[in-house]
Amino acid sequence: MTHETLDASAGTLPAEAIDAIERAATSAHRHEELFSERAANIRQSAVRDVFDISMRPGLVSLAGGSPYLQSLPLERLSATAADIIAKDGLTALQYGAGQGTPELREQICEVMAAEGILDARPQNVVVTAGSQSAQDVATKLFCNPGDVVLVEDPTYVGALNTFEAYQVRVETVEMDQFGLVPELLEARIAALQLAGRSIKFLYTIPNFNNPSGITLARERRQQVVDICRRANILVLEDNPYGLLRFEGEPLPPLRAANPDDVIYLGSFSKIFAPGLRIGWALVPEHLQRRYYLAAESVTLCPPALNQMLVSAYLRDYDWKGQIETYRGLYAERCRAMLAALKEYMPAGTTWTSPQGGFFVWVTLPEGIDTYPLLRKAIDAGVVFIPGAAFTPSDEPSNKLRLAFSAVPPDTIAEGVRRLAPVLQEAIAAL
Repeated sequence: MTHETLDASAGTLPAEAIDAIERAATSAHRHEELFSERAANIRQSAVRDVFDISMRPGLVSLAGGSPYLQSLPLERLSATAADIIAKDGLTALQYGAGQGTPELREQICEVMAAEGILDARPQNVVVTAGSQSAQDVATKLFCNPGDVVLVEDPTYVGALNTFEAYQVRVETVEMDQFGLVPELLEARIAALQLAGRSIKFLYTIPNFNNPSGITLARERRQQVVDICRRANILVLEDNPYGLLRFEGEPLPPLRAANPDDVIYLGSFSKIFAPGLRIGWALVPEHLQRRYYLAAESVTLCPPALNQMLVSAYLRDYDWKGQIETYRGLYAERCRAMLAALKEYMPAGTTWTSPQGGFFVWVTLPEGIDTYPLLRKAIDAGVVFIPGAAFTPSDEPSNKLRLAFSAVPPDTIAEGVRRLAPVLQEAIAAL
């Protein structure tokens, strides 16, 4: 019996509520046989689970990779949104073009020019509901059940969820401190092709990888594309953090010199506001129509009001100045995170030192599983994301992700201080 049924039988619910509960239970059981095979692969994200937990008062959340929206000019933006509805409401609230508004696609090309892509054409830009939707469209378009997608290890949990939902076989390629290792990529492709596997694309986050914070080295970038080109494998380049570099020199996107072999995914979630759910795909010209039609079949059209607000922001605001503000904020918070790790982390732990983005990747000694440590960390007043969330493997992971983007420096230090004894206890128990 469920807790709800027990409560009902105790007299706390009326008879009609009891009937409704019993009907729901029966219906759920009866409808199980209607699920598709792919439904078994659709899982709740561990990141979303922890995100819900992290809302509890008193917890220090080093879990969520959220931008620091408090630095945006919110009052002015509210006036802009009101003005759009007042003057252009019939357009803003109506169905729109399936590929996105012409103005926004032109502006997206300007944003990509700031990232190092100088030959983008608006007709090859498809506006999507964030880059998550762009990943979904690419997987639907190119992958049959059982096809292989290559990913870095570790990689973005949302992409893993998408690939698994489409019954794709996800194969990992190891990274080192300089990113994806070309020799290992080439060897993995050769082994899979020898086994008769069909590999469709490599999904990569070359700048400030989520979750590791690692950046693919300049000298490896063209190597990676060349290896994939020789094997007739597309590259799906996801670059939400590229403009948020706060140390070192910018590196050209993989797409910059490879317009025919790379589908480039961008997003306004990290450089403006994630709640608007506006991203894009820059698609090779020979793939554009199929990709656009696949995107249209999912969302019909991106929300016109949200696109118009993003366009107004890019047109009328100092968006590049806002990115400079973000860079300063995230640099300060990253320094606070690294300093706290150095001060509090027990011997035997190591971590990455990102030059941009939102995340630091912590490695504990072999033999420790960080997933069971999450409950102990919550009891200690701090939340992180266990490393197992970022790999398709079912094996335990001795790694964890810490996010510094949305947390003030003093709170970051307090969160690391709370986490350290939990990790020390696990290490001592080895």
